[in-house]
Amino acid sequence: MMRRSFAMAAMPLLAFLCPAHGAEIYNKDGNRLELIGRIKVSHSISDDANNDGDVSSNLQGGFSGMTQISSQLTGYGTWSYQYSLHNAEGSDAQNGNATRLGYAGVKYGELGSIDYGRNFGLVYDVMSYTDMLPYFGSDSDYNDVFLIGRSTGLLTWRNNDFFGLLKGLNVAAQYEGKNDRTGDSGAVTRSNGDGYALSMSYSFDSGVSVVGSLASLDRTEAQNSLSRGKGDKAQHYAAGLKYDANSIYLAAVYDVSQNAIPVSGGFANQAKNLEIVAQYQFTNGFRPSLAYVSSRGEDIEGIGDTDIINYIAAGASYYFNKNMVAFGEYKVNLLRKDNPLGLATDDVLALGLVYQF
Repeated sequence: MMRRSFAMAAMPLLAFLCPAHGAEIYNKDGNRLELIGRIKVSHSISDDANNDGDVSSNLQGGFSGMTQISSQLTGYGTWSYQYSLHNAEGSDAQNGNATRLGYAGVKYGELGSIDYGRNFGLVYDVMSYTDMLPYFGSDSDYNDVFLIGRSTGLLTWRNNDFFGLLKGLNVAAQYEGKNDRTGDSGAVTRSNGDGYALSMSYSFDSGVSVVGSLASLDRTEAQNSLSRGKGDKAQHYAAGLKYDANSIYLAAVYDVSQNAIPVSGGFANQAKNLEIVAQYQFTNGFRPSLAYVSSRGEDIEGIGDTDIINYIAAGASYYFNKNMVAFGEYKVNLLRKDNPLGLATDDVLALGLVYQF
């Protein structure tokens, strides 16, 4: 078994990936209901106006429940919502308020679980390995974009330990129905046609884990009418490797995509995403973090090849206890000042607190 698992030490920041660790408010006759929640307050300092000030403080709250239907059959459901804390009172716009997760399903013995609703796309099974930074990271985990982040209308089957035959081997399959959103280019970018994803991972007793996933979805007519990104399909091929033991966390992920990474004017015809994270958990609660995150677009109409994301992040978290965490992180932006996509190139310093209940 893994010793001194880093993921357990980092539970306050991972609560919404593992909603079963909420505060239990009801447990009777095979029915359990837990409250899940997190308040994060942060302040960023940067020459880029879009990343300066209180730009991401939020409350995430919801519930997770289960019911024991029979000795083998269990029903479950999860819902969580995010409220932005930097909105003005009476603001008409959403400004970051959104449903994060909302799904329900059943699990039958060693056959696994099946659920439907708003959930994580299976490409995130890979990307989650490096989604561990104190503040930054997760830049290429676009939500509602071809199963790389959270998405709507997902039918997901998961099976752990491969039907009880091989401990540590987990498999999953997923189907997403068409979401043809209309409006501005942002709404079109968050659309998708019918598609599927597959995922497989294996965890060794040494603390080493490997994961791979693929996704293929139809693109909509509106997406193919954009000035950048052409093709009937959007696809991801992703793999990850991590070591999580002895207070050490090391992880790397690599993702190759076609017509699936948003850029100004549409999508990159191809993109290659690389993320690397190294962290160490001290017994006094201090955890330093160092990461490299990049996404390079290739064959972009009118541009060719160029970086979409490219930075180094150095930071640390301090766990006062399992409920309270302070963090700070500095992002060294490596994008060219004259990058053809007009992306921000300024460094950013972020400081904040997280209260988890």
